[in-house]
Amino acid sequence: MVEIKVPTVGESISEVTLLKWVKNDGDYVDRDEVIAELESEKATFEVNAEKAGVLKTHAKEGDTLKIGDQLAAIDETAAKPTNGKPQPTAEKPQPEKKETVQKPEQATASSQAPVPGVSNDVKATPVAAAIIAEKKVDPKSIQPSGFNGRIMKQDVMQALSHPGKYVSGELFSRNERREKMSQLRKTIARRLVESKNSTAMLTTFNEADMSAIMEIRSKFKDKFKETHGVGLGFMSFFAKACCIALQEWPAVNGYIDGDQLVYHDYCDISIAVSTPRGLTVPVIRNVESLSMAEIEKKVIELANKARDNKLSMEELQGGTFTITNGGVFGSLMSTPIINLPQSAILGMHKIQERPMAINGQVVVKPMMYLALSYDHRIIDGRESVSFLVRVKELLENPQQLLIGKDPVKSLLEL
Repeated sequence: MVEIKVPTVGESISEVTLLKWVKNDGDYVDRDEVIAELESEKATFEVNAEKAGVLKTHAKEGDTLKIGDQLAAIDETAAKPTNGKPQPTAEKPQPEKKETVQKPEQATASSQAPVPGVSNDVKATPVAAAIIAEKKVDPKSIQPSGFNGRIMKQDVMQALSHPGKYVSGELFSRNERREKMSQLRKTIARRLVESKNSTAMLTTFNEADMSAIMEIRSKFKDKFKETHGVGLGFMSFFAKACCIALQEWPAVNGYIDGDQLVYHDYCDISIAVSTPRGLTVPVIRNVESLSMAEIEKKVIELANKARDNKLSMEELQGGTFTITNGGVFGSLMSTPIINLPQSAILGMHKIQERPMAINGQVVVKPMMYLALSYDHRIIDGRESVSFLVRVKELLENPQQLLIGKDPVKSLLEL
């Protein structure tokens, strides 16, 4: 037997959670094949089979394991199966059985034992999956109540008893349920409280007229997609604007380390991404050196990795400044919390048409509220407000993003 132990995944990480078994107990696995997914306080990672053989699991999904604990074992002496099932090393004599005639209905039922029609992406217990397949229930209409979003039998029965009605439980229910916090959720909770308690956090607000950016996107989105193979979103404009403003106001791009102030000549921007399991904040390195298309490609790459639990530790570490977009969920205004050890975070919000007074006339404009939360210990009010005003100016005049200055003033050397 070859023991599979929980690997070391980081210096400060002492325990992980078993998210799911990719292979089941008794399955034959090939060498380097993924057998399980584990979740640490920072990221999700896969465990591979060290040898080929029959898998023997030693933990259940949802278990919390210490680094070095035995996760599973592999019997490398087992012969590779020819029909998907492991070949026993020695067959025991079987008692003589009476032959039974199987009815057509029984044959059909037994042949469908693996439960057809249920996607592998749907997380459900075997009984729940069988009912879903038999009754042809849309899994999206079912409210899961099991650990980590798993659909239980009672969830399917509830959906069947109230067709066309999406309910979270029994009508007039007084039930409640408890779930163990995931490692990721524990870390989110700890870091948010730590940020609130250890920084002199303050938020300043402004608003930006998004007309110019929306006009550029409308005019060039098809050509941009054709040329670069990626859509032209808002994030590249905001990231570029923040890079220029961060270099003009370096305190916003720095942080406190003990009794020292650390400043950065580069912009590693963290992008907050919401996933079903919680918030992750992957980092785009040296954004100041990237083109608009390169930024958009990196945003999509990191967002997809986050949702597929494929982010590496390196992609989650570091970052000098964070951008979070609550507008995708409809948020009109918020006060984002600083992502430690950084000193500032910019909150984007929903674009809302509002009447604005321009040259004495009321004009309807697509406006976005901007919020900058910052650590007042390192960033003064003048710096925070000036930074946000500069970001607003760059967003409303996107041509300045090319050289960081007004083209006419640059031409006149003003």
